[in-house]
Amino acid sequence: MSALDATQAALAAEHAAVYGYGVVGGRIGTERRAEATAAYEAHRAHRDALRRAVRDLGGTPVMAEAAYELPFRVVDPAGAVRLAAVLEDRVAGVYSDLVRASEGRGRREAAAALREAAVRAVRWRGSDVTFPGLAERV
Repeated sequence: MSALDATQAALAAEHAAVYGYGVVGGRIGTERRAEATAAYEAHRAHRDALRRAVRDLGGTPVMAEAAYELPFRVVDPAGAVRLAAVLEDRVAGVYSDLVRASEGRGRREAAAALREAAVRAVRWRGSDVTFPGLAERV
């Protein structure tokens, strides 16, 4: 996969995450609303950076869809938390591809975004281990 293709895929995933966090924000409980808002803002920032990266690589940034199909119906705070974890897992997966396809600064930025998504996924899920083999930290 080329760096441009991987960057476009990461951008598409960030578009979907921004949309998904709109759903999360509408259903999340008040005790985790700030966490959801912070994640939403982080994904917006990554989306904007990826748009610039695609242009820098000579491409035209992929546009966001009007709507995205969610993996399940979200009707309550528990479903919102579950969706947030799924969104982070999906974003982490595309950043993993981007790390492999990139070099230099782009690789460092993709690795940082991968780490952020993995940490958020663990926080949303609770005590799950994101990367098997690494010691779990409390």
